[in-house]
Amino acid sequence: MRLFLRKTGIFLGLFIMISLNIRAQNQAQTIPAFKFFKLDKSFFTDQNLESNKLLFFCFFDITCDHCRHAIGKINDHYSEFNKTAIYLITLDNPDAIKNFMSHYGPDLPGKKNVTILQDKQNEFITKFRPVKYPSMFLYSQNKKLLLYDDNEENVFKFLKQIKLSAK
Repeated sequence: MRLFLRKTGIFLGLFIMISLNIRAQNQAQTIPAFKFFKLDKSFFTDQNLESNKLLFFCFFDITCDHCRHAIGKINDHYSEFNKTAIYLITLDNPDAIKNFMSHYGPDLPGKKNVTILQDKQNEFITKFRPVKYPSMFLYSQNKKLLLYDDNEENVFKFLKQIKLSAK
């Protein structure tokens, strides 16, 4: 029994240390190489990113309530993102994405600076290292991370950073 308890304690300790280490990983400090897909099934890579603009990435899931709120706030404050390229990335299928956007971000599809992307190869999590949904990243024109947050209530932080960077 003692051996079992000791092994269980060691296992739990290792599990906690590994979990904390994973949580402590930094998000991608520069935009990594990636290959996503537009909803029309065409490729979209890091080479297709807008140049000379701030780059805002939002990684979301259509079943996530927090993501619904984040996309809704981005939709409601779209005019404040006008000089920023917006990339909305999800693992979900195109029909589900379109349905989600029609409910929570109806003004975003079709905007010149908004690109909705599907991560069919599950690259976003391993390359950008988000912590949870929704994960929002703001990168400079030089593709350096300016701000990361995964709380939908903090969309205003991105708007503030965008205003500061525009000066």
